[in-house]
Amino acid sequence: MKFIETLKNIWKVESLRTKILVTTLFVLIYRFGSFIVLPGINPESLTALQNQTSDGLMSLLDMFSGGAFSNASIFALGIMPYISASIVIQLLTIAVPYFKKMQMEGESGRRKMNQLTRYLTVLILLLQGPAYLVNLSVQLGSVGAVLPEGVWFTVSSTILLCAGSMFVMWLGERMTDKGIGNGISMIIMIGIIARFPSAIIQEFISRTEDASGGLIMFLAEITLLLVVIGAAIALVQATRKIPVQYAKRIVGNKQYGGVRQYIPLKVNAAGVMPIIFAQAIMMIPIMLMGFNSEGANNAFMNAFADNNGFWYNLVFAVMIILFTYFYTAITYNPTQMAEQMKHNNGFIPGIKPGKKTAEYLDTIMSRITLPGSFFLALVAIMPAFASIAGVTGGFAQFYGGTSLLILVGVVLDTLDQIESELRMRHYGGLMESGHRIKGRTGSIVAY
Repeated sequence: MKFIETLKNIWKVESLRTKILVTTLFVLIYRFGSFIVLPGINPESLTALQNQTSDGLMSLLDMFSGGAFSNASIFALGIMPYISASIVIQLLTIAVPYFKKMQMEGESGRRKMNQLTRYLTVLILLLQGPAYLVNLSVQLGSVGAVLPEGVWFTVSSTILLCAGSMFVMWLGERMTDKGIGNGISMIIMIGIIARFPSAIIQEFISRTEDASGGLIMFLAEITLLLVVIGAAIALVQATRKIPVQYAKRIVGNKQYGGVRQYIPLKVNAAGVMPIIFAQAIMMIPIMLMGFNSEGANNAFMNAFADNNGFWYNLVFAVMIILFTYFYTAITYNPTQMAEQMKHNNGFIPGIKPGKKTAEYLDTIMSRITLPGSFFLALVAIMPAFASIAGVTGGFAQFYGGTSLLILVGVVLDTLDQIESELRMRHYGGLMESGHRIKGRTGSIVAY
């Protein structure tokens, strides 16, 4: 079989084998740490906390932490504080000239920005740690248990939560350097996958106990899920190709005609980053309420803590559309692309090289990004429709939204890297037809 042969080829490539083993080791460390409970807390008294994170926005928060949030683990705050800090720093590169200049300094500027992102992550963690402990105290109290008293427990637990999240961030960075794929994205994906078996079992039990529909409804849900996954894959891979014609050149006495090539401009150039950014911001109300939406009396906060509510999904969709344009503007630079084409004697038929080409590419990107951003927003809010249709909260999260798009995007990106490693060593790729898998990152064709 082609698949078995490909696995053998992967194992033959020493560097690829090492990367996969290192990635597996880091994943196991992360999963092990998500079950290490904070000192002084009885794991058997966490039933109320686990019930709180079984549905709604809290379930998403628990999913991104790989279940560590509901386990009161040292990794409970997960990787989302780092994502939030990254969003703030990237926004500052547009709004503040100092950060914009830093971004243009190349490798040294990137190192400075990474360091600032880490500092900001620590600050966010120091704010979220005590809030998490307050919510944990409330949930333990509802089952007759109590947190250890004293300032020392609060300080030591906050430090442990902060250190745990920073360790997860470090694991992600090492995974990127030594393993396969983007480490931070891989950690989020592992957390999502960890919730899938229990979610599908819960949905199966729920449907088999239901007198109306039963197993037929469960099979229909699985079929619909496969359709949504197919749509997500199409969204991640979709591209529009613009022809690039090389000008005729005369070298010596020889004349070379034009060569027609294509620039693959992606319909969803930003990948899954807009939905991650938007999701991180939509979790701010939960942070402000101390992770305890039940105790909040603010109607505004409660509206944005309900991930199945109208206002939550409307704002979520709008933010995804805006972030899609924002991240596309960062990823694709029409001026730079036009200059590269001009430098290589290339031009788009009917368009003057230089400024006009840059304006044309910018117009095309804006036009194809619009439907892509709307489709991305639609897929993102699909779990709300699934919940309204009667699907259990945990399983509904896989009908689109952040979880599905991250899952599809990271898997395709990882397969793309493995494909590249195999082809560099003249082994057969992962696809029998020989066509390369298009990951979510993509690249602009060399002119």
